[in-house]
Parts: sequence; C-alpha cells; structure tokens
Amino acid sequence: MASTRMRCRIAAALYVVTWVTSVAAVILYGGSTMNPTSSLAGRVPVLAAGVLEVILAVAVVGTAVALYPVLRGYEGGSAMAYVALRTLEAGVILVGVVAILPAVARPGARAAAALDSDVLAGLHLMHDWAFVVGPGLINPVNAIVLAVVLWRWNLVPAFIPVLGVVGAVLVAGMNVAVVFGFTNPLPLLAIPLFAWEICLAAALVIRGIPRYRRGGSSRRGSAREGDRNRG
Repeated sequence: MASTRMRCRIAAALYVVTWVTSVAAVILYGGSTMNPTSSLAGRVPVLAAGVLEVILAVAVVGTAVALYPVLRGYEGGSAMAYVALRTLEAGVILVGVVAILPAVARPGARAAAALDSDVLAGLHLMHDWAFVVGPGLINPVNAIVLAVVLWRWNLVPAFIPVLGVVGAVLVAGMNVAVVFGFTNPLPLLAIPLFAWEICLAAALVIRGIPRYRRGGSSRRGSAREGDRNRG
C-alpha cells in the first residue's frame, strides 16, 4: 500500500500531467478553446490533441483518487466530493473529445471525414462548450472544495488555498460571462488558478500532507478555540 508521502507525490505528478496535456491540446487544436472564431488545425494535430485530452481526463481523476486516502481522515465528505467533482469534470472533457474527433476522421481511417460544413461547425461548437463547462465551471468548484479543506486543517501554507479560491472565482466568473455572451475567453484570468495548482503540487512534493491522527489535528478553528480558552 502506498504511503501518504508517496500518494502526495503521485498527485503532484498527475497535476503536472494535467497542465502539459491541457496546454498542448489547446495548441494542437489550433487555439479553438481560447478563440471561438478560430478554425480547427489539421487532421493529425486534432487527433493528437484528442489523445492528449483522454490522458488529461484520466489524470484529472487520478489527482483526486491519489489524494482521497490522504484527506478522508480530515473531512471524508469533502474528500469524496472532490473525487466526484473531478470525475464529473473528466467526463465533460471526454464528451468534448468524442464530439470533436468525428470532425477530422473516422476510426481507423487514413483520410479526413467528409462531413457537411454545418455539421463540422456544430461538432466544433460542442467541443468548445465542453471546455467551458468542464475546465471552466466544474474545475473552479472542485478547486474551492479542496482549498477549503487544506485551509481549515492547515495542511499547506495559507497563501495556497487563498490563491485557489481567488483563482476559482475569477475563472468561474469569466466563464459565466462567456456563457451569456458578455465576453470571449480571457486566458490571463486563468493564471491564478494555474498558479494554485503549481504551488499545491510543489507543497505536496516538498512537505506532503501529514497522515490524520485523531486528537492531533491542526485544524484552524480548533486552534483559535484553544487560544480563546487560554485567554
């Protein structure tokens, strides 16, 4: 059975996989998820991007599965919610992959699919919506769930969960605005949420998360209560 330290390192490695695959997929698609007016890249780049997004979805779930045994002793409900939300996010990502691949190929074929331009536009649009709903709206929610647990139990430096909550609010707010047509995606607003995952991965590697011990927690609320009692 993997140790707590090893699970933290696995989660950190999987966070790195999610960054690399998500950014590379956007580039290979032709930047379609960043610019709704752009056209898809060529057949091979889109197929490669689809494979990367499948890996991304697996890694997204993997981060939660790796952290669940570490966090469940602190807050079992929140730990389970994080797994469920990450799984939901991964499912939406895969819906987008399944939608976009028919735009460029049939399974096992060497030539691009000959679909009507309106059908291609619809498939492209469905993929873009999946990006907005999955990484754009569900991911901020699961980031807040995890950040709150980490902050309440003082499991990482306080600035990390604060960065996660701020980044999540910015990304969710931007994507709600995108949904209602008030703005196009603004990639710069995703930087704080991206930084949250970088800092969290670094903390998981450097210090990890201590195994929960009954009666020996470092919950912030308990610490404040103890200070008041001593006063």
